[in-house]
Amino acid sequence: MTVRTAQDEGMSATLALLYVALIAGVICFQIALILGAPWGKLTQGGQHEGSLPRSGRIAAAASIVLLAVMGAGILSNAGYWPNWPRWVGWGSVAVGVVSCIANWMTPSASERRLWGPITTVMLALALGVMLITTA
Repeated sequence: MTVRTAQDEGMSATLALLYVALIAGVICFQIALILGAPWGKLTQGGQHEGSLPRSGRIAAAASIVLLAVMGAGILSNAGYWPNWPRWVGWGSVAVGVVSCIANWMTPSASERRLWGPITTVMLALALGVMLITTA
């Protein structure tokens, strides 16, 4: 069994808090979409000019739930509330991989430029937490 140092715990806490800050920003973006922000070209494949239709807003609401669970899963693995099982953190990483790939492969250039880098950083932060806390 490997002993985690205070430096490891500090690093995982910092990475987790940065991850949650980005999650909060993405949640704010999703809330703005639900409220009618004209950013359809920046999300969901860039299929909608202007505001999202009802189905797109429902998808944005569902993604808020998923993002909150992902944030809580990474926080848990860094030693914060809600103290969920380790697999939730790894599930967050798995969803992050899919999201990152999807955002780099989207047909929407605007979406790719915005979300490709953001989801890459989020994935790196989540993976960092999980690898540090595994040691």
